[in-house]
Amino acid sequence: MLKVNIKKSLPDFELDVNFTLENGILGVCGRSGAGKTTLLQCIAGLVAPRTGCIDLNGRTFFSSEHGVNVPARSRNIGYLFQGYALFPHMTVKQNVLYGAKGGKGKRKKSSLSVLEVLDILRITGLQDRYPGQLSGGEQQRAALARALMAEPDLLLLDEPLSALDDQTRSRMHKELKRLQRQWEIPFIMVTHSRTELTALADRVLFLVNGKQCQEVIYNPERTCTGWDAQEIPCCR
Repeated sequence: MLKVNIKKSLPDFELDVNFTLENGILGVCGRSGAGKTTLLQCIAGLVAPRTGCIDLNGRTFFSSEHGVNVPARSRNIGYLFQGYALFPHMTVKQNVLYGAKGGKGKRKKSSLSVLEVLDILRITGLQDRYPGQLSGGEQQRAALARALMAEPDLLLLDEPLSALDDQTRSRMHKELKRLQRQWEIPFIMVTHSRTELTALADRVLFLVNGKQCQEVIYNPERTCTGWDAQEIPCCR
């Protein structure tokens, strides 16, 4: 279970969130600048909150009260960045293999091979190319493949499907749901897309100027309560 209760001072407002996530996919929605990426960065350990605590499966990653701040490299959290963050000196296949091993260890949970993940994202033919030889959408698909292969305890996705074509995006909706169920770890996905929220999210957290304005829980029939999927002001 992930527990997040933090405050982080930003130039124009303060990020102030308090939620728990036992499993499933949490969608985080909000206008640009609402604090969505900062929330992911705090959980990942890339930036430190001002106060509060972050725990995952009983392990404390951050606690202002007890002076704990575990480095990002020791949190075993997968992160798909908006800027991709691929290693420019590695081929696509090498980047994905690096994700599969976390840079050092052996794979743990997934039965997927590197070629299977590349095929899911339709980049098998690009496996020997370098990031500089790829389009923006191809780079994003390679970065997503690396994140999927990392087999983390928590997966953070910052606009994971924004550069994909409609057909690949539809396939990835199904694959992300399947992989989440297979690994049984929480996913947190930042998105502006109503389609992705309704297709993927089990819960949705809305942020307005860094504060939670609403949280929604889907029922098993995948219909939502508490809001109209066609009228999400934070996602426009």
